[in-house]
Amino acid sequence: MTSTERELAFLSASEQVEKFRQKKLSPVEVTKAVVARMERLEPKLNAFVLRDPEGALKAAQASEARWQKGQPLGPIDGVSATIKDLFLTKGWPTLRGSTLTKRDQPWEEDAPPVARLKESGAVILGKTTMPEYGWKALGDCPLTGISRNPWDLERTPGGSSTGAAAATAAGIGALALGTDGGGSIRIPCHFTGLPGLKPTFGRVPAYPASPFGMLAHTGPMARTVQDCALLLTVLTGADDRDPYALPRDGADYRAGLEDGIKGMKIAFSPALGFAKRVDPEVAEAVARAARALADLGAHVEEVDPGFADPREAWLTLWYAGAAKALATATPAERKRLDPGLLVHVERGEKISAVQYLAADVARADLSRHMQFFHRRYDLLVTPSVAVPALKVGTDLSDPGVEKEWIDWTPFSYPFNLTRQPAASVPCGLTRAGLPIGFQIVGRLYDDKTVLRAARAYEKAHPPAQAPLD
Repeated sequence: MTSTERELAFLSASEQVEKFRQKKLSPVEVTKAVVARMERLEPKLNAFVLRDPEGALKAAQASEARWQKGQPLGPIDGVSATIKDLFLTKGWPTLRGSTLTKRDQPWEEDAPPVARLKESGAVILGKTTMPEYGWKALGDCPLTGISRNPWDLERTPGGSSTGAAAATAAGIGALALGTDGGGSIRIPCHFTGLPGLKPTFGRVPAYPASPFGMLAHTGPMARTVQDCALLLTVLTGADDRDPYALPRDGADYRAGLEDGIKGMKIAFSPALGFAKRVDPEVAEAVARAARALADLGAHVEEVDPGFADPREAWLTLWYAGAAKALATATPAERKRLDPGLLVHVERGEKISAVQYLAADVARADLSRHMQFFHRRYDLLVTPSVAVPALKVGTDLSDPGVEKEWIDWTPFSYPFNLTRQPAASVPCGLTRAGLPIGFQIVGRLYDDKTVLRAARAYEKAHPPAQAPLD
């Protein structure tokens, strides 16, 4: 291992593209460094369900030829990326962390975000691990076993965008596709020291439709906010296969990214008014981040948004989605499921249509409440997750007060219900060296302001890199 490998592997996508444009660096050089890193660290991390080093190098060579001619396919041509194993990918199986998915079937279609990566010339390294059907925010599943956090191999990288976070934080790929139905981008970003965005629902088109309905968002994960904005620019726009996708508006989410936050009105809520427990080190770091936003010129006020914990509404929709996802599973197949997922499926099967619709009404009421809240505040800031990364093999942080994994992440799932954009931004480390993130929530459809605030903080407080080598 040389210092050059690490330096190349940790270059941001934005830095890479600029160097490609200036012919100071080749996509082949970067890809070779990233592939070498992937091959060496993957046995420690277990971040991939499928790796394609040969295909990545071939794609990098094609990209190099395009850059030599000054004809890149798009703004991420030659940049390495990973795909969560929830997205259909032509020629590769999509297993969703489950032993139940049959590999020997035609895989002839790319999901919209995968198609956008390919159309823009990304170098795809492989598909990343996830818990079975994305049912929890932890990094293990029956298919691939335990994935590990590059900050501490005895800790989980979180989930459900598990391997996406672990690989990106370890310098294996500059860009990653993630999904978020209750925090599945923001939680692993908090656990691994990355910025990541759950965009407004529909901003990134999805296909097939998620069984979890409008809870499920698709979005970017990276090592810089600039790269999140770059990847979001590539991914957005309508796709005929997604009837809920927002129309293509041609927006470049890098525009205005450096404009700062002077004069913005930001609400800071340390506990959302209902979180039972927030780790003291997390609380302290997020409070410092809120003060830092004020130092950058924002008007920051400590205030709760004023809604009750929507836990039961979210769980009702989540349980029903789990039941829908496994509706055709046979009794023998059910025995092979992650036991916790089977519990969720069985609970979902008992939910009536009236209960489901009542939860959906609660979702709409909460969304309306936040619309009115954002008449007064441009942004809401909270912790991303109440605790640092859990130890592998642990489902609960404090079994005395927690019943489900969502009980240690009370800040994430409310904003899946409301469909709002929400980002996790690194804001320091615990005394044990584990990352901490804070959450920035914006008005519905105002992804740009969320990214702008995240970038302002990141510029003033650059995050550390995971030490794993």
